[in-house]
Amino acid sequence: MNIRDLEYLVALSEHKHFRKAAEACYVSQPTLSGQIRKLEDELGVSLLERTSRRVLFTDAGLSLVAQAQKVLLEVKILTELASLQGESMAGPLHIGFIPTVGPYLLPQIIPTLKEAFPELELFLHEAQTHQLVQQLEEGKLDCMILASVKESEPFIELPLYDEPMMLAVPETHQWAQEKEIDMSRLHGETLLMLEDGHCLRNQALGFCFAAGARDDGRFKATSLETLRNMVAAGSGITLLPQLATPKEHCRDGVCYIAAEHPQPTRLITLAYRPGSPLKSRYEKLAETIKSKMSDIFEKHVQK
Repeated sequence: MNIRDLEYLVALSEHKHFRKAAEACYVSQPTLSGQIRKLEDELGVSLLERTSRRVLFTDAGLSLVAQAQKVLLEVKILTELASLQGESMAGPLHIGFIPTVGPYLLPQIIPTLKEAFPELELFLHEAQTHQLVQQLEEGKLDCMILASVKESEPFIELPLYDEPMMLAVPETHQWAQEKEIDMSRLHGETLLMLEDGHCLRNQALGFCFAAGARDDGRFKATSLETLRNMVAAGSGITLLPQLATPKEHCRDGVCYIAAEHPQPTRLITLAYRPGSPLKSRYEKLAETIKSKMSDIFEKHVQK
């Protein structure tokens, strides 16, 4: 048994397909199949149900996969400790982003990070919060940038910025020309929302419910851009994070209004596993992002 065999096993459990697992591990399908069989022979147990057309794990196989994931995570930590990567800003770094943050934050910070840490090789992964949490737990990600939620509590979180939410309305709406709006005026209104699984949905709903508004049960968007297009089409109003809004008050049929009393916001953080030897690296990364975003939001206020 070796580490590579465990990687094959975990890949097979994730992809549930021999060819796809082999491609993920950059080996041929016969090689991966042969190593899985060798692992079974060495352990003296069947890991897979081979009579099925699908890849189904036995109870023993599932137990071994869970343990293999823990072993691989410890190996990753051991490697990081040995190379002292945490003290340098060089080498690969896998960062996860949620869909309501990544497309709007990355253009702001990537040039700054490349300039500040030219030897850092960034690998960016986009997924919903629950998927990022699982990937971080399993060691597939080094850290993640997301809105702070209950699911991220087990990790160390470094605050990056508080992001206000803006009210987006059609340009023909009665509020379209207003610069600010009191949240109490949303009482009785219906707002368009993202579908389940997006943490922004729950955060926006919290502010809406507190104001006496409700979500539109007839439609749930898969992305912020879908929400924006629905507003532009006159289908309703919604809350959008400030980074996802343009500098102009109105653009492409949508007008953006600052919501006040209370101002709806979300805290964006950089989260990593407790005890990670890359702590110093994450702190430097977070401080750079925090400084950059402070400048951006300050300019927005001045505008």
